Amino acid sequence: MMGHVVTLDPVDFQAWLRARVGQVEDTLEQTLPAANLLPGRLHEAMRYAVLGGGKRIRAALVYAAGEASLQAGVAAPPAQQIALDHAAAAVELVHAYSLVHDDLPCMDDDTLRRGRPTVHVQFDEATAMLAGDALQPLAFEALASMPIAPALVVQAIQLLAGAIGSQGMVGGQAIDCDSVGRVLAQDDLQQMHRMKTGALLEASVLLGGIVAGASSNTREGLTRYAAAIGLAFQIADDILDVTADTATLGKTAGKDAAENKPTYVSTLGLEGSRQLLQELREEARAALLPLGPSAASLSCLADFIVGRDR
Repeated sequence: MMGHVVTLDPVDFQAWLRARVGQVEDTLEQTLPAANLLPGRLHEAMRYAVLGGGKRIRAALVYAAGEASLQAGVAAPPAQQIALDHAAAAVELVHAYSLVHDDLPCMDDDTLRRGRPTVHVQFDEATAMLAGDALQPLAFEALASMPIAPALVVQAIQLLAGAIGSQGMVGGQAIDCDSVGRVLAQDDLQQMHRMKTGALLEASVLLGGIVAGASSNTREGLTRYAAAIGLAFQIADDILDVTADTATLGKTAGKDAAENKPTYVSTLGLEGSRQLLQELREEARAALLPLGPSAASLSCLADFIVGRDR
């Protein structure tokens, strides 16, 4: 099918998204250690960091990519569905760990996340550091226990590890820290954000494809979609940082500008950033054309990411 992108009715998409959020929340609840297990304070902090709300966009991308890898209207077999749950939980655990560490005084020094005190404020700095440290291996434990072919499990672990290491998320954060007060060229800014934010979002899409046994053609489409949407997410974030207030965002608004960090808005201006955001949405939608109706949820997620208000 090559004519137009198939999407869901907005009401249907919201119902789909609520169902996927509930699905990953249940999996995270079961995956995280109970707070009454020793060391209790550490486990309490881990649960606070992960279960404190959030849009669960990365988990939704896992599920939507899994759907796109199957024939339209065909549900994933039970073992594959369990594996998708594990993969969705894994990316949310990694995302939570990254937020805990980003908020630390030695990094962004933020006191508000998802409308609540950050983990180091609610507990203490050492506990926050250890909570983040513990969430990362828990994510790989979740992937390692997926009930699918061992070769696919290895692919999934390699993909996530590469996305969040020194050539991915952590490396992008290092470049971000080194770039405070500097003016970055657009290509350099794009490289930083492809690593810092885009890499985990891209991995979320590709994990769904791996778990669902996507064909090589489908993987190609998912890869192109993931690259566009990973960058679009960060541009939307930069725009919101200057256009939304703290209460709406659930985190400190205007912080990037206050700390003189390079962003798309500081580099391209607000209108230039909005134009690039729309171009990336069209790139993402074009990448889905060969996938047909099974990619409807991915298409809706592209619109959701571009149009989000927090």
